[in-house]
Order: sequence, then C-alpha cells, then structure tokens
Amino acid sequence: MPVRAVPYPDGRKRWPAAGRGHSCKPMIQLRTYVYIDSLQPQLAAYISTVSQGFLPVPGDAALWVEVSPGMAVHRLTDIALKATRVHLSQLVIEREYGAMVIHHRDQSDVREAGQAVLARMGAEQKDRKACRVAWKEIIRGMTPDHTVLINRQNRRGSMILPEQSMFILETDPAGYIIYAANQAEKAAHITLVDVRAVGAYGRMIIAGREADVDEAAAAAIHAVENPSWT
Repeated sequence: MPVRAVPYPDGRKRWPAAGRGHSCKPMIQLRTYVYIDSLQPQLAAYISTVSQGFLPVPGDAALWVEVSPGMAVHRLTDIALKATRVHLSQLVIEREYGAMVIHHRDQSDVREAGQAVLARMGAEQKDRKACRVAWKEIIRGMTPDHTVLINRQNRRGSMILPEQSMFILETDPAGYIIYAANQAEKAAHITLVDVRAVGAYGRMIIAGREADVDEAAAAAIHAVENPSWT
C-alpha cells in the first residue's frame, strides 16, 4: 500500500515515522557471499593488479560480498573493518550493485567479519542469490589469431598460447566467478588468463593442456553449483 500523509487536527499533514510499519531505509539484498579459505597464487596476483586497497597474498583467506543497492556496501564495509583485523582490498560501486573484498591471513578474522556483516543486514548465508551459469565452454587447439587477440584484450592475467585449450565461464551474479577461479587453480595446473567479477556477469578464462583444462573446468562448475559456506 502507498504511504499516506496523516492529517493533524489543524489541517497540517505529517508522514508516518519509521518503525510504525514504514522504514526510511531500503532493504539490502545479498547477492553474493563467498568465502575463500586460501587464495591461490595466480588469483591472488590477479586480484592485486586490480585492487586499490591492501593487496592480498597467496594463502590469505578472503570474503567477497556483493549487495544491492550499491551504496549500501559502504556501511557493510565499515562494519567488517571494525569487527576484526581484516584488510580491504576492493570496494566497487557500479550502476546497480556494490561489492567488497576483505582478506586476512587468519581465517577466523574473515569469518567473524562476515558474520558481523550478515548480522547488520539481518540476513543469513542462505539468503544470497543462487548462482546461474550463463555460459560455459571448452575450446580446444586454440589458433594463433585467436590467442593473440585475447592476450591483447586481457593484460592483467597470464597469456594463452596457440594450441592450448581454453575454458570460458560466465556467471550471474558476478562475484561467484572468484570462487570458481580459485577452485579451478586448486584442481589442476592451468593458466589464469582473465577473471572479471564486476558487473552484471562474472567472466573467467583459463588455459592449459587439454587434460588440465578439463579437470579445472569440472572443479569450477562444481564450485559455482556448491558455493562455500563459512
């Protein structure tokens, strides 16, 4: 029902106060909540190339939180940083969503900060949006023309070489792609070419020998279908 002004006896009008059935604060939607127990070397290095805050190192525990509306992430970031000793590596606000990435060597600090964020939102991990795989594909025996163009477009990760296999993955929400990349790197000896976790969709490109890419792809798909719980 629309909020209606309530008239005073003298004819003036007032608006219902917050807490009487109406709230001045919009609800915060939890889109992504992904805990990573140990950042793998390539992913940690990749995150460091795009981070404007404290840079993570391999082995750090990390938490990726994405919410809507985007500006709400400032309050949640403040709560996380004051709750424990975690560091802030990324804070991104875009058209519709806001995301933060916190990390620390001690896993318990990251977990506790995450719980503080959820408590502030009045939410639980199960309230996060389920991950949807928008696209997945393995392309084998990459041609030189194709690999050169990919390498020129993606200069933050490693390069893909001709004749290698390539696995591409696209997810909604975007933040889940970080967890997919970490689990793929854990599973097999692959090259992390590109990981983009900002925007409407998350996108990842990995490359390597055919058998390694097959194994890493299976791990990545399993990861987004069964995201981590703290």
